[in-house]
Amino acid sequence: MVGMTIVDWAIIVLLLVLVPVGYHRGLLVAGLGLGGFALGAAIGARVAPLVLEEGSASPYAPAIALLGGLLVGGLVAALLEGLAFSLRERLPPGGALASADSIGGAVAFAGLGLAIVWVAGALALNAPALKGLRSEAQSSVILGALNDALPPSGPVLNVLNRVAPTPEIKGPSADVPPAGKGILSDPEVLAAADSVVHVVGISCGLSISGSGWTAGEGVVVTNAHVVAGQDDTTVITRDGLEFSATAIAYVPRDDVAVLRVDGLNTAPLPTAPKARSGTVGAVLGFPGDGDFSAVPARMGTTGEVTSEDSYGEGPIQREMTSFRADVHPGNSGGPVVDGEGRVQTTVFAATVDATPAQGLGVPNDRVRRALEGAGDEVDTGPCT
Repeated sequence: MVGMTIVDWAIIVLLLVLVPVGYHRGLLVAGLGLGGFALGAAIGARVAPLVLEEGSASPYAPAIALLGGLLVGGLVAALLEGLAFSLRERLPPGGALASADSIGGAVAFAGLGLAIVWVAGALALNAPALKGLRSEAQSSVILGALNDALPPSGPVLNVLNRVAPTPEIKGPSADVPPAGKGILSDPEVLAAADSVVHVVGISCGLSISGSGWTAGEGVVVTNAHVVAGQDDTTVITRDGLEFSATAIAYVPRDDVAVLRVDGLNTAPLPTAPKARSGTVGAVLGFPGDGDFSAVPARMGTTGEVTSEDSYGEGPIQREMTSFRADVHPGNSGGPVVDGEGRVQTTVFAATVDATPAQGLGVPNDRVRRALEGAGDEVDTGPCT
């Protein structure tokens, strides 16, 4: 079949195994297994934030839900299987009720298989240890249909309201002194904060959250990896106003995206001609669960390094601007502004193994190039 991946064929094989088993066991037994899995997955989804260091934002949250579903589903089926078989034996053999029970069992076991696949797919899309399966899961026709019908970040599972993961890569060093907290009370920085927005959307069935900043009338700059694979991006201002956004430039090589946001009237932020090492500023954005945050920063150097694009593909040569500051998931796409309220760089990553904490940003000339090339609606590619 056109478009089928190895993941799709594995799902089909699983269903071919489970459907006959369900037909043999009947609806009563199969229904117990499916109901138990659903209950266990729901319990696991609620337990995940309590046992994982990153809470529900952890890429391994679906693993807890999957484990809970399998354990509780198996336990419920084992405890009540005898009762279910006893009730099934009372059905008239060869009658309509017996046939309906067998067909219902096949359907229920197929549903159980799809439920397992659905949660396992969410794990494959997120867990770093399963990165090799991610592209196959992203391209899966069956997983795509499941995620469209029941997004794992929706009300059924609701453990994957994720912030956009901020990549950790090697880049230019920000060998500069720390910035003082005084910059956070600077009037120009406080004014610039009103032009920073929260960027959210659904990508491969997962809710992704990042940051952005106003670059023109109804125009927002963010990272490509924040909006990758989305067609329902929403921009939320600091005072809670929500607007639909459409990508009008998408540059995964530089990890830049430009959004058109009709109705948005926040003031555009100017960009500094060039980030200067030693300049004191502030990282503005919506890290974590979406609360606005501002932290002191000091600019480092800008340089060309061998790296990857926003999909982790490469190697490529790209420019990065370093700065000294704490960067957290969700800061992606937000600005580092100076004491004049100008954007020095657009956050896209944290420097791996850096002590003290350092971040990396997209240089302003790359952002200006994306703004100049923005026009009609563009595709945001597959999810990252």
